[in-house]
Amino acid sequence: MHELSIVMGIINIAEDQARREGALAIEEIELEIGCLTTVEMAAFEAAWKQAVKATLLEHAVKMIERTPGRAACLECGEQFALNNLYDACPQCNSHLLNITQGKALRVRSLVIREDKPLHS
Repeated sequence: MHELSIVMGIINIAEDQARREGALAIEEIELEIGCLTTVEMAAFEAAWKQAVKATLLEHAVKMIERTPGRAACLECGEQFALNNLYDACPQCNSHLLNITQGKALRVRSLVIREDKPLHS
């Protein structure tokens, strides 16, 4: 289940950034997970639920944008929606494609709660 290692990587990235900013907690995290990644979303959600316990993300609202796949054919130049990594160009049936969208897996944004000192 590589989803657990993906989740742990996301947690590390988010916590490192939040701590650099002096955060007490992460209130919100926005992720982009392309539809052409090999992430199995049910396994990802199960891993997330367990892995965020006792982290800065434990109570964070998680938003995921699933970006659709897109490709450009290297033979005929056709640009098209790509539902599967092994689909052929709908114009010329070539498999020589440049995937232009849908393989990203990244943290897009974080909303943190900062540790602000009280002033008297």
